[in-house]
Amino acid sequence: MSTEAQPAKFPSDIEISRAAKLLPIAKIAEKIGIDPEDIIPYGKYKAKIPLSYINEEKVKQSNLILVTAVTPNKAGVGKTVTSVALSLGLNYIGKKAAVALREPSLGPCFGMKGGAAGGGYSQVLPMDEINLHFTGDFHAITCANNMIAALLDNYQYQNRKNDKGLERIVWRRVLDVNDRSLREIITGLGGTGNGIPSEAGFDITTASEIMALLCLASDLDDLQARIERIVLGYRFDKTPFTVKDLGVAEAITVLLKDAIMPNLVQTTENTTAFVHGGPFANIAHGCNSVIATKMAMSSNDYVVTESGFGSDLGAEKFLDIKCRATGLRPKATVIVVTSGALKLHGGVADSEISKPNMEAMITGLGNLRRHVQNMKNFGQSVVVSFNKHKHDTDETIDYLSKWCDELGVVFAVNNGFTAGGEGAASLAQKVVDLIESNPSKDINFSYDLTDAIGTKIEKIAKKVYLAGDVTFSQTVENKIKSYTKNGWGNLPVCIAKTQYSFSDDPKKVNAPEGFNLHIRDIVINAGAGFIVAVAGEIMRMPGLPEDPQAFRIKLVNGEIEGLS
Repeated sequence: MSTEAQPAKFPSDIEISRAAKLLPIAKIAEKIGIDPEDIIPYGKYKAKIPLSYINEEKVKQSNLILVTAVTPNKAGVGKTVTSVALSLGLNYIGKKAAVALREPSLGPCFGMKGGAAGGGYSQVLPMDEINLHFTGDFHAITCANNMIAALLDNYQYQNRKNDKGLERIVWRRVLDVNDRSLREIITGLGGTGNGIPSEAGFDITTASEIMALLCLASDLDDLQARIERIVLGYRFDKTPFTVKDLGVAEAITVLLKDAIMPNLVQTTENTTAFVHGGPFANIAHGCNSVIATKMAMSSNDYVVTESGFGSDLGAEKFLDIKCRATGLRPKATVIVVTSGALKLHGGVADSEISKPNMEAMITGLGNLRRHVQNMKNFGQSVVVSFNKHKHDTDETIDYLSKWCDELGVVFAVNNGFTAGGEGAASLAQKVVDLIESNPSKDINFSYDLTDAIGTKIEKIAKKVYLAGDVTFSQTVENKIKSYTKNGWGNLPVCIAKTQYSFSDDPKKVNAPEGFNLHIRDIVINAGAGFIVAVAGEIMRMPGLPEDPQAFRIKLVNGEIEGLS
């Protein structure tokens, strides 16, 4: 038997999480000037913070950093890891920094990913609790959404014999589970005592308008005003029927009075982390709450936040929707890339992307180039952050560094997964240097709010995706006329499409252009304050994969296994 020393096995995310020395959440709050008496603790290491700790003057002085990515492979490119690592690195080099993230959904946790709290030595903690139920925000949103559905069905039932009922209901139920069988259903079967038989369906909670509007609300009053504007259906005279018309906006606000407060947690190195809200970027606007972002900025000189999937989805919506609505402006944008994602865009199968293939990686750089150019078009100063994996060679890194230099963007290697803040120190310093020497300009939005609805969609498609043409179904054409007539024509647009391509076809990898983008439906989210345009075959209720992560999640001697 060989006596040669074997390399130590790198610990799993859950093992690192358990080994971390967490501070009581009151200590984390105290570090950033929050009175421990004011926090609302959820156990020892989580707390909600009152909205009174938002300071708009301090928000203006803080440096906001946006983390986005190239078009990802199915396992992702480590955008959350990079966001957490960058906050650790900033603190490591002596800056006062925090991270502001979205909450994980049970859908991907039990479906594809197994967790969404970062990884390695760059995690938000307690990882298992954040991934599973957390402080109950998603459940409150689910309950509020479905309470509206129940009250609306009751309204229809009680008015079934008069002319007050609605011709059409558009409000859908939600559930924070991937369940394709619930996409389209029939309710009210079994006799009149069970309601009126109707076509209905479920979206995932992250696609709920309640989630979207909570993440864009500025306070409780604004939350209630947004809830009042939610469109539930249409009367027989074609006029919209809202939550205000139903008369239950105050009751729904009561269900969300705690959920609106941001959640304070910490990282593997006790860095401040606000984790709040969780809309997906492929079916919603993909940003954490405005309240959490502003609270982090109220108490820190640098705040790192992320937006979902590639920059064509999350970053576009962060800038065109969230920033436009709030006045927030990133000082720099970090684009996360991996050699694996580049090789995928260079024609390598997803199962083979960890193997050396320099030619494919170089071919895949077309995808990174497109994302860099898009962010520059928005006026952003860009840092390309390379998430290093064990299979990456010095040759790969040297090539990417020179390529970025020729493109005129900063390049940095992020080793935060394996080395925490120390491993992200170089990335952090380069971000700080860029902010000090060449901060992002004011945002050059993709469209004007005064543009027609169809024009806004076309501008995003042609400017950001490089589509050649945009086609609309007859349903969409009719809805555009109706939405404009109802006074929603000046709202921004949120495009729902696949995260795996600039196009609406997930098989069109790298940097396709000149394709047709087909908009098959649009949905009014008047409460959130935007119109959702549904492109291609994207579903607002995902399904489970053939081998869901749920098969590996279990309790072993009282400890959770299978989350990563």
